[in-house]
Amino acid sequence: MDYSQMCPKYEHAIELLGKRWTGLIIRVLLDGPKRFKDIKAQIPDMSDRILTERMKELEQQAIVARSVFPEKPVRIEYSLTEKGLALEPVIESIQSWSENWT
Repeated sequence: MDYSQMCPKYEHAIELLGKRWTGLIIRVLLDGPKRFKDIKAQIPDMSDRILTERMKELEQQAIVARSVFPEKPVRIEYSLTEKGLALEPVIESIQSWSENWT
């Protein structure tokens, strides 16, 4: 098979999901909506700056939704969109592969 002309959609998906921490963020959010501090608590080695960057990227790609609740203090939660939830079998496949091969 000739991969010299890679499908642009596949290439985009791999670039997005292959970024460090992105898969872990999606995995954490598969358990339901989380606040920034809760995501950070589950991925403690990731810096706040990187988490902020990844969340913005995922939000721009419509994989993550940011909800602001007008409470005192204001509460912000992140959750997977329908597009993000559709990644669940992909994430589970990677988990299964990693358990068998790494």
